[in-house]
This record gives sequence, C-alpha cells and structure tokens, in this order.
Amino acid sequence: MTTQTKIPVPSAPQLSPSEVNDLLAEVAFESSQGKSPFKKPATAPEPDGSALTPRQRRKLEAHHEEFAAGLASRLSQFLRTEFTLALAGLRTVAYQQLTESWPEPAHLTLFKTEPLRGVSILEIPTRLGLCLVDRLMGGPGKVVEIIREMSAIENALLEQVAQTVALEWCSHAVALKDLRPVVLGYESSPRFLQTAPPLASMLVVTLEATLGACHENIELAFPFAALEPLVQKLAQNTEAEVEALPAPVVAAPRVWNRCFDQVQIRVKAEWPGLELTAREVLNLKVGDVLRIDPATTGQIKVSLGDAAKFHARLGAVAGKWAVELTETVKT
Repeated sequence: MTTQTKIPVPSAPQLSPSEVNDLLAEVAFESSQGKSPFKKPATAPEPDGSALTPRQRRKLEAHHEEFAAGLASRLSQFLRTEFTLALAGLRTVAYQQLTESWPEPAHLTLFKTEPLRGVSILEIPTRLGLCLVDRLMGGPGKVVEIIREMSAIENALLEQVAQTVALEWCSHAVALKDLRPVVLGYESSPRFLQTAPPLASMLVVTLEATLGACHENIELAFPFAALEPLVQKLAQNTEAEVEALPAPVVAAPRVWNRCFDQVQIRVKAEWPGLELTAREVLNLKVGDVLRIDPATTGQIKVSLGDAAKFHARLGAVAGKWAVELTETVKT
C-alpha cells in the first residue's frame, strides 16, 4: 500500500486592512505622478556614446569632418551645383533603436565595405532624395512638399549618389587599405531591415546636407564591431602614413590642326537593355509601352563615328532628353 505525504505549502502573508489601504494609496499616488508602480524587467543596456573613449571620439570626428568636406566637393562636381555637408554628430546606438528612428518612407541604401564584415546603411531623407533626383534630371533641385515613395527610375538615379558616398568613405579610410564599396540594394521601409541583431551596436555618422533650399540630415550607419580596427588605428599616437604617389606624367600638348575645325563627326548615344523579337517588332503599334530597365540609365555608351569613346548617363536639359559624359571608354 502506497502512502502519500503532503508537503505543507507556505501561506501568503496576511495583510491587515490598514496595510491594504496604505498600498492602494501608494499606487494611486504613483499613477497621479505619471509613474508606473510596477518595476519593468531588467533588459540588456542599449549601447550609447560610452562605447567610444574620448580620444577615439575626437579622432573619429576629425576623420569624418575631412570625409564630409571631400564628399561635398565630389558631389558638387557630380551635381554641377553647390552641395554642402557638415558633420552634425557621431554616436553609437542599438540597431533596433536606430531603425525605429528613421521615418517611412525613406531611401535606405544597403552596402558593404569589402573585406569588412557586416552591412552598412546610408539613409537619405525622402525630401532630399527627391531634390537630388530633380537635379540629376536637369532640374534646379526643387524642394517638394508632398513626401512619397520613390519610383524605380528615381531609385536608380539616386543609387549613383549612394555609390559616390560609399566610394568617398572608403577612400578616406586610410587606416584600412583596399576597401571596396559594394551596393547591395535599397529599401523604403526601415521595418523590413534585418541586417543585424536588434542589440548590435552601430556607429552612426550624421551629416547636415544643404542643396539649394533643402536642408536635411544624412545618416551613415556602420556595424561598430567591423570598424574596431579603424577606430583603434585612428586613436594611436602616430597618424597613419599615406605612401607618396609618384607625380603623374603630363603629356606634351598636341598642336591642333585647324583644317579639322569644320569636319563633321557623327555622335551616337546607345542605350542598352531593350531587346525585342522580330515578331514583337512587327506587332508594334502606336500607343504600345516598352518597358525599360531603370538600371540602364547610367550605362549609355557614346560613340564618335563607329568608335565607342565615352560612358554617359541619361538626363534632361530644358525639357529635352540629354546624356552627360561620365568617363572615357578604356581601350
């Protein structure tokens, strides 16, 4: 026969009516002060500026001030108008907190800085992005009042700006050599970003940008763990030494033959990316719409006669289509 032993359960302490009234009064007082009488469970502390020592912060700020000046000069030449940038802040913040701070819609470009680990993010406010697109299309950089999500063609045009930003940042990271920017894509909603764990520490560089009447802040976010070698080298006593490059050899100027002044040369701009079958061509009629890949807007090739000489990108001048020469074709 099996016997069962009852284990006594300690009873909860009994409160007197006066003690109950005291607790209820305390809860009512805390609620009237806008405070919660209940303690929240402990969570992992979010990273903040304390992740950087004072010396590391000073070195990083000086480094990114030079980066902002160089990027402003490069973008001014690219846009053919004045574009100013100034370092507005530098901080470390948790990845989830960072993505929640970005508005929606936004233009978020995902890129890697090979061979560093992790995915970095460039956040361009939509208002500034639309101004940049207007300028790239030959306009003055008009400020829009209605914020909307960008189209595929506008994203493709703005990707050229993102590539310029990533390339300029890599060229200024002299402490880490052979960095190569690789654009992975773009996103309009920060809610769908999953490039890092929620509590991962991100180094955020905030740049104050001005294009005409548009003033917005651009943010560059890098995985802090991937940038630790750069932070440590910048904080060393000796500055990173840049190897002196040999002076470029300047070719002797050629004497132009005036006999060719009036010679006409056929200039042709080719836009790749659209192919149709012979049957599709025969079936074309007025009103048909041909879909063009927006990525090809920056892959136009300009030929002089039958020889391809320049790469160009699509734009508009005075309401007419035009192409801008970007670089020479290497032969």
